[in-house]
Amino acid sequence: MQTASVCSKSRIYKVFLFFVIIFVLFTSRLVYIQFISSQLLAKKANRQYSYPLVLSPKRGDIYDNNMRRLACSLRVESLYAIPPYVKDKNETASALSAILKLDRRLILERLNRKKSFIWVKRKLSDAEVEKIKSLDIEGLGLLKEYKRFYPNAALASHVLGFVDIDNQGLEGLELFYDGYLKGENGWKQVVRDAKGRELVSKEKRVLPPQNGYNLILTIDEIIQHITETTLDDAWRKSRAKSAMAIVMDPKSGRILALANRPTFNPNFFGNVNSEQRRDRAITDYFEPGSAFKIVTASAALNEQLVRFGDVFFCENGSWKISGHMLHDHQPHGNLTFKEVIEKSSNIGTVKVALRLKEKALYEYIEKFKFGTPTGVDLPGEVSGILRPLAQWSKFSISSIPMGQEIGVTAMQMTAALSIIANGGLYYHPTIAKEIQDEKGQLIKSFEPAPSERVISEETAAKMRQILQGVVDSGTGKMAKPKSYTAGGKTGTAQKIEPSGVYSHSKFMASFIGFAPAEDPQIVICVFIDEPRSIYYGGVVAAPVFKDIAEESLKYLELEKNGILEAKK
Repeated sequence: MQTASVCSKSRIYKVFLFFVIIFVLFTSRLVYIQFISSQLLAKKANRQYSYPLVLSPKRGDIYDNNMRRLACSLRVESLYAIPPYVKDKNETASALSAILKLDRRLILERLNRKKSFIWVKRKLSDAEVEKIKSLDIEGLGLLKEYKRFYPNAALASHVLGFVDIDNQGLEGLELFYDGYLKGENGWKQVVRDAKGRELVSKEKRVLPPQNGYNLILTIDEIIQHITETTLDDAWRKSRAKSAMAIVMDPKSGRILALANRPTFNPNFFGNVNSEQRRDRAITDYFEPGSAFKIVTASAALNEQLVRFGDVFFCENGSWKISGHMLHDHQPHGNLTFKEVIEKSSNIGTVKVALRLKEKALYEYIEKFKFGTPTGVDLPGEVSGILRPLAQWSKFSISSIPMGQEIGVTAMQMTAALSIIANGGLYYHPTIAKEIQDEKGQLIKSFEPAPSERVISEETAAKMRQILQGVVDSGTGKMAKPKSYTAGGKTGTAQKIEPSGVYSHSKFMASFIGFAPAEDPQIVICVFIDEPRSIYYGGVVAAPVFKDIAEESLKYLELEKNGILEAKK
């Protein structure tokens, strides 16, 4: 009896002890959850149902000088996924692959990532968006972003450049002015339900994005179109390797048009190679040939070492100097200084340079800003090649005056000719005119300012007279516009072969000019690289100048008179 009683008490004690232990464990767990791990658990739950989402700003638009839109940003949808909420990842990957034309394995790999947010594909087409919505798959969502769009396709593509998937500038003005254009990201705290769907009404904190500023250019869309159309026709007909053309206002340095061939469509920049995307007008240097004679002639005139009527014997086309044989493209006897430039005599030009001497010639080349970047607001500009005077050889004085042994860019030649056209002042070339905010308020203005006087007004006037003679009766007759006067200089430069000798089949044909001759409103420089068959600058490049000048001046007159006002 006593034994049974003892056993019963023992069982009761054990049961009581068991419940005490259970109670202590539960109490300890509750204390742990309530006071120790509550913050950690709250954060975990918050991560499951709430997360920050970046809000993309609208990148600023780019306009021409008459507020015609050249680049803009369109609102588009991008597809994202919340992997933990995608139930059947295999089936989802297959469905998305068929719609988005992406590799199924790539999509599946993304869906299997241990992340709460992943991009599936960004900046979808309207058709893709509709098909995605029709799937109604849990864990998938659409987010509005901006996609860069260039409404004129390839027009001014080398000037504008392009952006990447995140709207960051990669080339051209998109890169150079990226800091102004891109804006600043915002963010919002998104709340989602158990199926991973966004609950807009439950959004917590929001920091709106700051949209980018708009960029207004000096480029004129109409003149750009004229330039590109004309250049493209010449490039194709001559079957040239490449071509460049620049139109500048010589009285301000403002670029009205800049074109390169080959070209590309920045809307699909990933489909072309670097050769098509390269802005040759600022990245490629070359020997300018006879077009460079404007520097030699300007220097000699400015130093009062020559007069129009001074006579130079041009050796009937062949002359040996410093053991080096110099030739003219056609033989000449006696020519006046003016005729030397008009007829582009190499021998006559070198004899003019001998009066000038090496040191003075070098100083004027520097004054015309060769051997240094122009400072144009485009990325990738090179300085060209101008060897220090101490490195000149005994042949340099017979080579450099006629555009050999020196490397220049199309932009440098345009800025140099503008000195003559505007009366002797050097202006840094510019492409940006203003920066404005979304409401049109001025943020920054880029006012042209001449850096220095290079030659006197009298010298510039004399040079314009000489260069008008080149067009009227010299090597540039094919550059003469029908209704306007013009001045300019031809160039036909032999290119250097890999072996180091001058080629007899590869040339850079050029014409640099201004119009009207009496009061230049535009400077136009045209360069055709390696044209086939006919390669003289006066035949290949001069007609391009003529056509651009005629159409551009007509347009500028109409604009000035207000006839085009309603069409802007």
